[in-house]
Amino acid sequence: MAEGAYAVGYVRTRRVPRPYRVPDRPPGRRRGALLSAVPASGVRPRLPTKGRSMDTVPAPAAGELLYRDATEADVEQLVALVESAYRGESSRGGWTTEADLLAGQRTDAQDVLVVIRAEGSRLLMAERDGGLVACCQLAHRGDHAYFGMFAVRPGLQGGGVGRRVLAEAERLAVEGWGVRAMHMTVISAREELIAWYERRGYRRTGRTTPFPYGDERFGLPLRDDLAFELLVKPIG
Repeated sequence: MAEGAYAVGYVRTRRVPRPYRVPDRPPGRRRGALLSAVPASGVRPRLPTKGRSMDTVPAPAAGELLYRDATEADVEQLVALVESAYRGESSRGGWTTEADLLAGQRTDAQDVLVVIRAEGSRLLMAERDGGLVACCQLAHRGDHAYFGMFAVRPGLQGGGVGRRVLAEAERLAVEGWGVRAMHMTVISAREELIAWYERRGYRRTGRTTPFPYGDERFGLPLRDDLAFELLVKPIG
């Protein structure tokens, strides 16, 4: 899920770029300002290309978010992050918890591996001071991108990390694939989460799909009225 959208993927592998960083957006700036933001040097951060040394990637300042694509070595910590953000008592430390809606798992190692290995998909990690703080999946689907598997460490929710990661995902989708819109699916009962996305330009479509009751890969429902709603935002 995109803090509500379930991830999907394919199976062909691809090369993983090295870490990079993006300057934080100054308070009060609109999303368009982020797309044109550059550091003091005047050079926009880019994904390092093949053959570049890690020494050529500027070291992040303390507390700054560092982005990179996930590898198979990251699976265990990614599963732990997603589970901590949505399931069990630990998830109640943040506001994205689904503990009152679903029990059971939110994801597992196999699901994460599928996303990492997929062609036309990437699993973006956001790290701060050497630790994983957030992640999200992007999948290329023709003229739009799909956003899912969005998770922020519970203790950091509400501090702007999720907003910055979402903005970075939108930037990558536009610059990498030239898409014109971002799609995601959110549990329709999550009104406060949907409102958070609406404040960031997403709109409700009214198009819903039933929750897959009986498929424990998606969790164990605690209610009988769950469904997914499609949210859409123009980004290109």
